[in-house]
Amino acid sequence: MAKSRPRTENTFMKKILIIGIGAGNPDYITMQAVKALNRTDVFFLMDKGQSKDKLIDLRREICQTYIDAGHAYRFVEADCPERVRGEIDYTAAVQDLNRDKQQTFERMINEQMADGEVGAFLAWGDPALYDSTIRILQAILASGSCTFEFEVIPGITSVQALAAQHKVPLNRIGRSIEITTGRRLAAGQVGDADTLVVMLDAEDSYRSVADQQMDIYWGAYLGTPDEILISGKVAEVADEIERVRKAARQANGWIMDTYLLRKP
Repeated sequence: MAKSRPRTENTFMKKILIIGIGAGNPDYITMQAVKALNRTDVFFLMDKGQSKDKLIDLRREICQTYIDAGHAYRFVEADCPERVRGEIDYTAAVQDLNRDKQQTFERMINEQMADGEVGAFLAWGDPALYDSTIRILQAILASGSCTFEFEVIPGITSVQALAAQHKVPLNRIGRSIEITTGRRLAAGQVGDADTLVVMLDAEDSYRSVADQQMDIYWGAYLGTPDEILISGKVAEVADEIERVRKAARQANGWIMDTYLLRKP
């Protein structure tokens, strides 16, 4: 039997790490992520405006906490492009946003990294769930505008954090789970799964199932000091969730929430 060869890396090529940093609690960082942080020379931070400074501050705190004192690293910040909102085609708007991000990423990698250096994007939650960094880096490589290797380090998602904080399992025995968006829930575009995990809901779409006797486990700012948790029958707690969600968004300038719906 032929022996497999150990993987070798080109020490002269730029390397990009996409590091999942979890859903808000610095303790969610995995040992694999800690090792990746200590390999990194430059961290790319995407500034989303003053209202979301806490997200940048958390990334800096994670680096300060877990990177060894003798390891030199630096931060490079860039303004994060904004998605066009309103009555437009959502998919097209996201594609336009990712093209704008691609140009920003290309510029940072080309101008802020030397050959042989390691750069990193710190992805909220897990890079594989509702995050476009992997797709953007693949698009850059496909365009040929710059050359690098990249690696993905998984993280704890808001879905896992939500279940943990509410002390509930994600699934019931032998039953299915569907992860969907608020937009699809409101449009009725969901399957027959026993449990629905809903993300990216800007319109309180849980109200669309208030008549189905579903239980809801809702959480915002999971893993952070601002964490909020509400649970109960949708029909009974929908008003409370909407009120608390609106107040939190006004107070912080943004909100990041997730919820689980379970059929009776």
